[in-house]
Amino acid sequence: MIRQLEPELMEDPGQVQAYAQADFEIPHNHFIQRLQTFIGNDFKGTALDLGCGSGDISRRFARAYPASRLHAVDGSAVMLDYAEAFVNNHAIEPIRFIQGRLPDVILPQPSYGIIFSNSLLHHLPDPQTLWQTVKRFSRTGTRVVIMDLLRPGSTDIARDMVKTYAGNEPAILQRDFYQSLLAAFRAEEIIAQLAEAKLPFDVRQISDRHVFITGTVP
Repeated sequence: MIRQLEPELMEDPGQVQAYAQADFEIPHNHFIQRLQTFIGNDFKGTALDLGCGSGDISRRFARAYPASRLHAVDGSAVMLDYAEAFVNNHAIEPIRFIQGRLPDVILPQPSYGIIFSNSLLHHLPDPQTLWQTVKRFSRTGTRVVIMDLLRPGSTDIARDMVKTYAGNEPAILQRDFYQSLLAAFRAEEIIAQLAEAKLPFDVRQISDRHVFITGTVP
């Protein structure tokens, strides 16, 4: 099945609210657990979250690493408004949210000890936008953790996945999930992207719909 692009940014307030209130407990918790397995539990530097959306994984990271600092980037002002309001209303340790679109985002520091991202890659028309941003804001020894969707073999499989994993979600989220599956990459495509970017990362399929990418910048 050929990749079908979806909108790069989520800016409709109703769409943002539906996404922010959806139940991502299992995949987001799974992401943090796998990140901790790769990183360890004693990180105290500054991390960068690319494509933070409404900030759920940002908050989970901040709780898992209370001695760290976190800069979280997203291109959608509506998403970041929601993320900041949630942090402020729930007295969560401050996370610095930054609006900006890759690859032109301006960040407070030139490099980070950890760079992570969840479900950003499939939104990007050009996947090198992500990998070159990782290279731009990393240094030797930066650890990188990326999770994203995998494109299924057909639209019928994609529809079945929507029914299985989002059948109880609002219609707008079911539509978005379907479009995201069609916009995602195959594992072999991601391996080729990393080879082009000269990033020696590990690419593993961890479910019928998720890929997990880890590596240390040389």
